[in-house]
Amino acid sequence: MIRIAIVGCGRILNAHLQGYKALREKGADFHIVALVARRRDDALMFLKSGEGPPPRPPVLDPATGDPLAAPHTYLSDFQDVSDVAIYTDYRDALRDNRVDAVNDFTSVYMHHQIGLDALRSGRHLLTQKPLAISVKAAQRMVEEASARHLTFAVFENIRTSPRTRALGWAAHSGLLGQMQLAVGGSLGGLWSPDKIVAETPWRHRKLEAGGGAAIDIGPHLFDLLRYILGEVQTVTAQVRIIEPIRRLRDAEGRVIKEIVCGVDDTYLATATFASGAVAHLVWSWALHGTPVTIPGGFALYGTSGSIVGGQIHLDDGTRGDLLQLFHTRADPIDVRRWFPLGLQDPSAIQQYDWLRGIESGHAPETSGKEGLRDLAASYAMIESSLLGRTVTLDEVLAGQVSAYQNEINAHYGF
Repeated sequence: MIRIAIVGCGRILNAHLQGYKALREKGADFHIVALVARRRDDALMFLKSGEGPPPRPPVLDPATGDPLAAPHTYLSDFQDVSDVAIYTDYRDALRDNRVDAVNDFTSVYMHHQIGLDALRSGRHLLTQKPLAISVKAAQRMVEEASARHLTFAVFENIRTSPRTRALGWAAHSGLLGQMQLAVGGSLGGLWSPDKIVAETPWRHRKLEAGGGAAIDIGPHLFDLLRYILGEVQTVTAQVRIIEPIRRLRDAEGRVIKEIVCGVDDTYLATATFASGAVAHLVWSWALHGTPVTIPGGFALYGTSGSIVGGQIHLDDGTRGDLLQLFHTRADPIDVRRWFPLGLQDPSAIQQYDWLRGIESGHAPETSGKEGLRDLAASYAMIESSLLGRTVTLDEVLAGQVSAYQNEINAHYGF
């Protein structure tokens, strides 16, 4: 049995506990033995149904399907909680000899601190994206895990969604021919023009979030693109702070809080890939007026057809819903590998992959090394904009391009 300490009890924890609940229903052998939160009440909120403080109200409509809108979930919904320890300092959890592995669901600026301490104490680690506050911090984590032969994974729920698996299948099976072009992202919408994103002010502070939209959303998009198109070679981008003041409003629309935004809220980028494909990425959670969205989030084009808005259009006349075609034609062996135990919940699949990695010694699909490359590609957007030129992923990974990150690295001692 793998015994887990969860560090960080914010709104996102509901989605992860939903995943663990699904795993328990499939007979997975694990036990969560500790919850860590700076405020004890935040941990007690997730311990046992009918006890502790009331759940936080969601920041998003559950209909969005966003992990932040997952229903409130208690440990007691799927396991015995009589032996679960509550800590307000993660270092106390690391002194708990029962703990084999750590899930870090804290804010970005804490990832390298908790992660390195966990790895140095001999614990396996699963952390949220973005992997760390800077590329150097992420590299240190990857090196530590490798040196100690520990299983290190980054939680990347986009990778394990049915839609992404179907997109990857269409690209890798040759259904679309040679991949040529991808266009993805959105402009305006949910947190526009000036809302505090997810009602978490730290997301707008450089030394706590690293970057804004580029570092919050970028790793998702680059993980998806790298899965479909292969490794990133170059990035050319412009990033901007369009709304320098972000605001929180009450139900009547009155401003109840204002903060200064010190990180990007908008980016426009072009990435090239070793496969020869090109991707154009746009994102903004600023902008007034009507949002612009790409149906399905992404449009993919190859020499034999396209996928737009979840619909596939092939030169041989094939038309229809991509997911339906995927379920009809994909090799059942691959489907079982992508959706082990019949799981569909992306959180459960990620957790299962990590737990299996601990048991087998094999690297998880979304390993720390994968998360590092997603982060480096995301920072490449900011570094390219600052330098006013195209940058290569190798330059960013080697630390040859780091002008934007230098302040972060100096602050945290990297």
